[in-house]
Amino acid sequence: MSSRKTTALLVAICGLVLVPSFVLAQDPAGEDAILEITQSIRWGGVLTSVFVILGVWIALRFLSNFVEDLGDQFTTRRMLFQRIGTIVQFFVYIVTVVAVITLSVRFNDKVLTLLGGTAAVAVGFAVRDLVASFIAGIMIMVDQPFQVGDRVAFGGEYGDITAIGLRSVRLQTLDDSTVTIPNNKFLTDMTSCGNYGAIDMQIVMDFYIGIDQDVLAARDIVTEAGLTSRYVYLPKPVVVLVKQVIHENYVAVRLQLKAYVLDTQYEKSFETDVNLRVMHAFAERQIGPPAILHRTISGGAVAAAPC
Repeated sequence: MSSRKTTALLVAICGLVLVPSFVLAQDPAGEDAILEITQSIRWGGVLTSVFVILGVWIALRFLSNFVEDLGDQFTTRRMLFQRIGTIVQFFVYIVTVVAVITLSVRFNDKVLTLLGGTAAVAVGFAVRDLVASFIAGIMIMVDQPFQVGDRVAFGGEYGDITAIGLRSVRLQTLDDSTVTIPNNKFLTDMTSCGNYGAIDMQIVMDFYIGIDQDVLAARDIVTEAGLTSRYVYLPKPVVVLVKQVIHENYVAVRLQLKAYVLDTQYEKSFETDVNLRVMHAFAERQIGPPAILHRTISGGAVAAAPC
């Protein structure tokens, strides 16, 4: 549990306890109600709750480090460990909230009546966004548009889901930036998931050559580069699709490589490895990029040469 989540829990508790008092204070007839609520607070329980939250925070930090170490030791089970860790965290969040409220408030009929009448106001003032994100987080866990460890694209950001929390989802981008996204954002916007629980992931790479170049040789080069990369996942197919397209105002031939990388963390390494070897082979075979062709008619035949 991060410091933000700890703060969110404290805000929620304070909102449930203090906001009803604030609302009732606007009415002179509510002074007795304020006194009733004040008497219902277990101040010793509030202090105990602070230590409970601190203990839970330490325990969750230990759990997070433990899951990370297990993932490093057992790479093929990394996704499973992360999913189990996320479920345990959600369970701990719920138990902690219930325990803190139970320790901090002494419930009776009058208190329940007062709190029930002002609960909507309290939620609206203090925990509206927290409750919305919390409910959205549960929906994410049930519907599973993505899982911890998946590589996703959302809102212009691209990277790995590192945590699904009480309030938000944390995404680690490929340039090592941590992006925090509120859970309720995922209910209305589209999310693209590249691997969906698997370690391997399909990579699509495009190469463009001129229409007057040796297409068959170029296709063989791209295929070989994909098949022989040390990052490729060979149990799944490596395919090169060829199509004539308009690329940057040039008529070109696009060679589209579709291959699977053995682990999502090697995505950029795979792209770099394949690109370097394809560029080197193209240079050796004198396979050029798209260019403007100048056509001339000679002896009834049409000849084409790049400008």
